[in-house]
Amino acid sequence: MVRVSKALAEEHYKHLKDKPFFNEIIKYLQGELHDRKKVMALVYWGNDAIKKCRDLAGATNPEEAESTSIRGSYGRITTSGVYENVIHVSSNDSEAEREIKLWFGPDEIIVNLYTTKELTRKEHKSRVWA
Repeated sequence: MVRVSKALAEEHYKHLKDKPFFNEIIKYLQGELHDRKKVMALVYWGNDAIKKCRDLAGATNPEEAESTSIRGSYGRITTSGVYENVIHVSSNDSEAEREIKLWFGPDEIIVNLYTTKELTRKEHKSRVWA
Protein backbone atom coordinates (compact mmCIF):
# COMPACT_ATOMS: atom_id res chain seq x y z
CA MET A 1 0.00 0.00 0.00
CA VAL A 2 1.40 3.38 -1.03
CA ARG A 3 0.57 7.00 -0.31
CA VAL A 4 1.14 8.65 -3.66
CA SER A 5 3.11 11.90 -3.57
CA LYS A 6 2.32 14.64 -6.04
CA ALA A 7 5.78 14.15 -7.59
CA LEU A 8 5.15 10.42 -8.12
CA ALA A 9 1.69 11.05 -9.60
CA GLU A 10 3.02 13.72 -11.95
CA GLU A 11 5.89 11.53 -13.10
CA HIS A 12 3.57 8.55 -13.60
CA TYR A 13 1.21 10.58 -15.79
CA LYS A 14 3.79 12.94 -17.36
CA HIS A 15 2.64 11.86 -20.83
CA LEU A 16 -0.72 13.53 -20.06
CA LYS A 17 0.78 16.83 -18.87
CA ASP A 18 -0.79 18.85 -21.71
CA LYS A 19 -4.28 17.38 -21.25
CA PRO A 20 -6.98 19.56 -19.66
CA PHE A 21 -7.71 16.86 -17.06
CA PHE A 22 -4.08 16.48 -15.91
CA ASN A 23 -4.52 18.21 -12.54
CA GLU A 24 -7.67 16.25 -11.80
CA ILE A 25 -6.07 12.90 -12.62
CA ILE A 26 -3.14 13.79 -10.33
CA LYS A 27 -5.57 14.56 -7.51
CA TYR A 28 -7.42 11.32 -8.23
CA LEU A 29 -4.25 9.22 -8.06
CA GLN A 30 -3.30 10.94 -4.80
CA GLY A 31 -6.71 10.18 -3.32
CA GLU A 32 -7.76 13.81 -3.03
CA LEU A 33 -11.05 13.21 -4.86
CA HIS A 34 -12.16 10.51 -2.41
CA ASP A 35 -11.36 9.27 1.09
CA ARG A 36 -8.85 6.62 0.05
CA LYS A 37 -5.43 8.25 0.09
CA LYS A 38 -3.65 5.03 -0.70
CA VAL A 39 -2.95 2.82 -3.70
CA MET A 40 -2.20 -0.87 -3.90
CA ALA A 41 0.81 -1.12 -6.19
CA LEU A 42 1.91 -4.51 -7.44
CA VAL A 43 3.93 -6.21 -10.11
CA TYR A 44 2.29 -9.16 -11.84
CA TRP A 45 5.00 -11.13 -13.57
CA GLY A 46 4.89 -14.08 -15.95
CA ASN A 47 3.91 -15.19 -19.44
CA ASP A 48 1.47 -12.73 -21.05
CA ALA A 49 1.21 -10.81 -17.76
CA ILE A 50 0.24 -7.51 -19.42
CA LYS A 51 -2.45 -9.09 -21.62
CA LYS A 52 -3.92 -11.07 -18.71
CA CYS A 53 -4.05 -8.01 -16.48
CA ARG A 54 -5.53 -5.82 -19.21
CA ASP A 55 -8.22 -8.43 -19.87
CA LEU A 56 -9.05 -8.51 -16.16
CA ALA A 57 -9.07 -4.69 -15.94
CA GLY A 58 -11.32 -4.16 -18.96
CA ALA A 59 -11.46 -1.32 -21.47
CA THR A 60 -9.99 2.06 -20.44
CA ASN A 61 -13.40 3.70 -20.81
CA PRO A 62 -15.46 2.17 -17.97
CA GLU A 63 -18.66 2.54 -20.03
CA GLU A 64 -17.12 0.33 -22.75
CA ALA A 65 -15.66 -2.25 -20.36
CA GLU A 66 -17.22 -5.68 -19.91
CA SER A 67 -19.46 -5.64 -16.85
CA THR A 68 -17.46 -8.53 -15.37
CA SER A 69 -14.17 -6.60 -15.60
CA ILE A 70 -12.80 -4.43 -12.79
CA ARG A 71 -13.40 -1.19 -14.70
CA GLY A 72 -16.81 -2.37 -15.86
CA SER A 73 -17.82 -3.13 -12.28
CA TYR A 74 -16.15 -0.28 -10.38
CA GLY A 75 -14.98 2.40 -12.82
CA ARG A 76 -16.84 5.60 -13.65
CA ILE A 77 -16.48 8.78 -15.66
CA THR A 78 -16.65 12.07 -13.78
CA THR A 79 -18.77 14.95 -15.04
CA SER A 80 -15.54 16.58 -16.27
CA GLY A 81 -14.73 13.46 -18.31
CA VAL A 82 -11.98 11.89 -16.20
CA TYR A 83 -11.98 8.09 -16.19
CA GLU A 84 -11.87 6.89 -12.60
CA ASN A 85 -10.75 3.42 -13.58
CA VAL A 86 -9.93 2.06 -10.13
CA ILE A 87 -7.07 0.13 -11.76
CA HIS A 88 -4.10 0.94 -13.93
CA VAL A 89 -2.33 -1.62 -16.11
CA SER A 90 0.71 -0.90 -18.23
CA SER A 91 -0.05 -1.15 -21.93
CA ASN A 92 3.26 -2.62 -23.11
CA ASP A 93 6.66 -3.88 -21.94
CA SER A 94 8.46 -0.54 -22.12
CA GLU A 95 5.70 1.27 -20.21
CA ALA A 96 5.71 -1.53 -17.62
CA GLU A 97 9.47 -1.19 -17.14
CA ARG A 98 9.22 2.59 -16.71
CA GLU A 99 6.37 2.29 -14.22
CA ILE A 100 7.89 -0.57 -12.24
CA LYS A 101 11.16 1.35 -11.87
CA LEU A 102 9.21 4.45 -10.86
CA TRP A 103 7.08 2.75 -8.20
CA PHE A 104 9.49 0.11 -6.83
CA GLY A 105 13.12 -0.34 -5.92
CA PRO A 106 14.93 -3.50 -7.00
CA ASP A 107 14.86 -5.01 -3.51
CA GLU A 108 11.08 -4.61 -3.25
CA ILE A 109 10.50 -7.15 -6.03
CA ILE A 110 11.18 -10.85 -5.49
CA VAL A 111 12.39 -11.54 -9.05
CA ASN A 112 15.25 -9.86 -10.88
CA LEU A 113 13.33 -8.12 -13.64
CA TYR A 114 15.91 -5.62 -14.83
CA THR A 115 19.62 -4.93 -14.61
CA THR A 116 20.72 -3.31 -11.36
CA LYS A 117 23.90 -1.81 -9.95
CA GLU A 118 25.13 -1.25 -6.41
CA LEU A 119 25.71 2.20 -4.98
CA THR A 120 27.49 3.00 -1.74
CA ARG A 121 26.35 6.15 0.00
CA LYS A 122 28.18 6.96 3.20
CA GLU A 123 28.97 3.29 3.76
CA HIS A 124 25.41 2.23 2.94
CA LYS A 125 25.04 -0.08 -0.05
CA SER A 126 21.77 -0.34 -1.91
CA ARG A 127 20.70 -1.71 -5.25
CA VAL A 128 19.23 0.72 -7.78
CA TRP A 129 18.05 0.40 -11.34
CA ALA A 130 20.99 0.55 -13.73
